[in-house]
Amino acid sequence: MAQLEKFEKYLIEEFYDDYRSGDMTHKTFTRRVAFIMGSMTAAAAAMTLVGCTPEEVPRTTDPMPTPMSSAASSGNATTAVPNAKSPLSVPEGAAGLATTTVTFASGGTEISGYLARPDGGQKGPGVLICHENRGLTPHIQDVARRFAKEGYAALALDLLSREGGTANMDPDAVPGALTQAGAQRHVDDFTAAFGYLNGQDFVDEGRIAMVGFCFGGGITWHASTEIPALKATSAFYGPAPDLAKVPTIRPAVFGVYAENDARITGAMPQLQQALDGTTVKHELKVYPGVDHAFHNDTGERYVEAQATAAWNDTLAWFKDNV
Repeated sequence: MAQLEKFEKYLIEEFYDDYRSGDMTHKTFTRRVAFIMGSMTAAAAAMTLVGCTPEEVPRTTDPMPTPMSSAASSGNATTAVPNAKSPLSVPEGAAGLATTTVTFASGGTEISGYLARPDGGQKGPGVLICHENRGLTPHIQDVARRFAKEGYAALALDLLSREGGTANMDPDAVPGALTQAGAQRHVDDFTAAFGYLNGQDFVDEGRIAMVGFCFGGGITWHASTEIPALKATSAFYGPAPDLAKVPTIRPAVFGVYAENDARITGAMPQLQQALDGTTVKHELKVYPGVDHAFHNDTGERYVEAQATAAWNDTLAWFKDNV
């Protein structure tokens, strides 16, 4: 194995960080890498490439893990989001909002998404939401409702619709399925989602933004280079786009970075330089004292003050540019 693909490397390094910090067991780490790489032999080689010590690398003779059905829940109308800590969290069934599952065609396949919007029939802007490597979770649905509360029609895609949907998958298999699908498939699905959302009578035509988190931040950067009709994007600590494609960016781009997330923030200066060489409106902001995934209030790295600041900065960016 000469090298890892961009998103393979990104996810395996993220899981290795989680394992070393005690946030993930060695079994889960190994299972996720095996699903990403497709075999235990390839998983062992990949883990070596990202710096795992010999005792951390599985034996190549170990069998591939068997996928299990997921017990993931999408929440219900009477309870708040599981494990949510943010004061901004909006429970399913909140007054003034309408939520539903919608479908639309992409590449001849039916794609599913969670749509949240103000329950008044008034027109407003739209926002596309790209989930993390965990797929479409209750947390991401919560983020959609937060945008709806601010007046947006928010559409959060399930990028694993072709695989049967996030809720029907083994959680450890989700990152591998997302990686194997390829970033271009995901961007194509968001292109189709843009057309779907733009055609709704409750959306102001053309006023659509996009936001993504972690893996989804990387897809958002990629989409920024390929969906010129987007008005603005906000990418939360995602891997940078191909720098050669930065001149093709048309939406106003905002990048959210964590000071302690050296793996992602360390590459920010090169992206800053590339953006500075264009006429596109842009801002890359580093939030102090926090690590990767600090916005996700269902995780251990959540920091309320900086998560709220990044959320408010994103809303302000969209208000100015959408």
